[in-house]
Amino acid sequence: MIRLVAAAVLFGLVSCRPAGDQAIARRAAARDDPAYAGVQARGEVAMGVDQYTSSHVFEPLPDGGRIALERDTDDTAGITRIRGHMEQIARRFADGDFQLPGFVHARAVPGTGVMSARRDLITYTVESLPRGGAVRVRSGDPEAVRAIHAFLAFQREDHHAAAHHGQ
Repeated sequence: MIRLVAAAVLFGLVSCRPAGDQAIARRAAARDDPAYAGVQARGEVAMGVDQYTSSHVFEPLPDGGRIALERDTDDTAGITRIRGHMEQIARRFADGDFQLPGFVHARAVPGTGVMSARRDLITYTVESLPRGGAVRVRSGDPEAVRAIHAFLAFQREDHHAAAHHGQ
């Protein structure tokens, strides 16, 4: 009962916060979840930045989506590492290699089988963001787009992340 009340209070606090603070509050609320802690620890190894002080966004779009990662504060070294990571995943995903998300999540990630099989129908474009980077994922193939959306939804859930900037 205490956890339920605490969760309700936290939900109320999160929904009253400015939009940018909601991602930070969401991550803080999940710290006691051992599965989430594992994702955060493996994510730091894979991405080179502290996951608790970085914000992910997994945005579904009509033609695919966007994966963004930014530091929560100005951090030149962290921003450089994020941009390098985004370059790396764009190359690896374009080659049909989704081992890195499998490592971070310690399991098969939904959508990656189709994304790998249909890699010639998907493009990955790296974008710089003020405090990090993003990968824009596009396809005109409906099956590939469904797989991209499944991939993004899983990532959003497991990272306790937003679907759009400012959430």
